[in-house]
Amino acid sequence: MTFRHAIVRPPCRRLAEGLSTAAMGPPDYQAALEQHGRYVAALEACGLTITVMPPLEDYPDSTFVEDVALCTLLCAVVTRPGAPSRRGETGHIGGALERFYSDVHAIEAPGAIDGGDIMMAGERFFIGLTGRTDQEGARQMTAYLEAHGYRAETVAVADGLHLKSGASYLENNTLLAVDGLAGKPGFKGFDVIEVDAAEAYAANSLWVNATVLTPAGFPATAERIRAAGYEAIEVDISEFRKLDGGLSCLSLRF
Repeated sequence: MTFRHAIVRPPCRRLAEGLSTAAMGPPDYQAALEQHGRYVAALEACGLTITVMPPLEDYPDSTFVEDVALCTLLCAVVTRPGAPSRRGETGHIGGALERFYSDVHAIEAPGAIDGGDIMMAGERFFIGLTGRTDQEGARQMTAYLEAHGYRAETVAVADGLHLKSGASYLENNTLLAVDGLAGKPGFKGFDVIEVDAAEAYAANSLWVNATVLTPAGFPATAERIRAAGYEAIEVDISEFRKLDGGLSCLSLRF
């Protein structure tokens, strides 16, 4: 697969009011803005054309744009986030998606699903069942995906905010994952790069056109990614980590 586009939304000034379980203190808005700019530059270096949407001041978590939609080769699906405070964000993504897709679907109440719980692996999609994604949200998403010829299955996630907090598909049949997810039955057959518990945050890395973006500060994971044959670029997103956000959360790639 080759990605050509990404949609991003810079952080708003109310970023520090975002949801968090990290207990790392509030993020610094200016530092986050600078980190976001370098993140966008890294995506551009991987060959992507970037659509930048304006900040949403009413939604502190809105920079984590991956959670409000799923973009596939054949369709896009607007989600219904599991956190009620984020559901208003979905009304601000459809216009951007319609520039690129003729088929844009939407998850309806009472289903709940975050994009961070959906991992694409070729023609297969894994949907994490977490505190943000429920069975009904997964059922609706599966129906949309299967209607376009994809396969989807659910994965129970006991630890972590999202499925992709602990696992990332790096193409070439390779999964980067923490121990608690690497052994899931659905992942049987993948070549697994294991992420040590001390570097669990780095499990949310991002494959973009043969390059893997990985969070700065986790040298063992970066080295394992390189040892597996990938070029790795380390990107500092420490301010977003304070809000439980990872590399994949900050963009929609397609």
